[in-house]
Amino acid sequence: MDRFHIAPGEWSGERLVLRGDEAHHCLRVMRKEVGEQVMAFDGAGRWAVAELTETGGGEVVLRVVEAGREEALRPELVLLVAIPKGKTMDLIVQKAVELGVAVIQPLVTERTVVRLEEKGAGKKREKWQRVALEACKQCGQNTLPAVREPMGLAACLAEEGGGVKLMASLAEGARSFREMVGGMEECPERVAILVGPEGDFTPGETAAALAAGFQAVTLGRIVLRVETAALYCLSALRFWWEDDTTFK
Repeated sequence: MDRFHIAPGEWSGERLVLRGDEAHHCLRVMRKEVGEQVMAFDGAGRWAVAELTETGGGEVVLRVVEAGREEALRPELVLLVAIPKGKTMDLIVQKAVELGVAVIQPLVTERTVVRLEEKGAGKKREKWQRVALEACKQCGQNTLPAVREPMGLAACLAEEGGGVKLMASLAEGARSFREMVGGMEECPERVAILVGPEGDFTPGETAAALAAGFQAVTLGRIVLRVETAALYCLSALRFWWEDDTTFK
């Protein structure tokens, strides 16, 4: 069933309205007609099967047939990742959504090739947030991850909250990822995963992350690209807690 997004603040009872891009996509791209059913979701876990009842004025009116709410997956996964070259960040965002990430924080580090001005950073964030929305619509995820505006590593470390903090690292002495996760006695509420650029973080950045409470973990003897490392971590964590109510 085709899926369309309605922001939480616009979700009202049994009558829902698609506007803007979502209405255009429904009518002009998917060519939906009155009487057909679609799936609506608000990005905060709420969903509804709804029937098109009216179209006009650039809007689509829906009547809710069935509705429900999904609980967020545990643990809450936060991906802090250095921005790679080209369109690779689009891929990271898309696949991270499919793996149930809650927050994506793009980072600019000392070895990050991509440099963004303030205006460009805002536009990139908007683009990546759209990629996240499209991924939600395609994969059936009813919780829309927040894609934050790119920031420097130091600022990110200063703002990062609690929970388990893991840093994918090539540094000597990094612990096994599997041993780290397997050694947890219970499912944490939140796990932040820090992934550096090609060539890894500088020694100074690694030291700063460790001082901020991150634990260095190795992903094995094969050196992974940024996107592979990010998805490796998310996949492994989601696999370990495949049933979000039961600790493996």
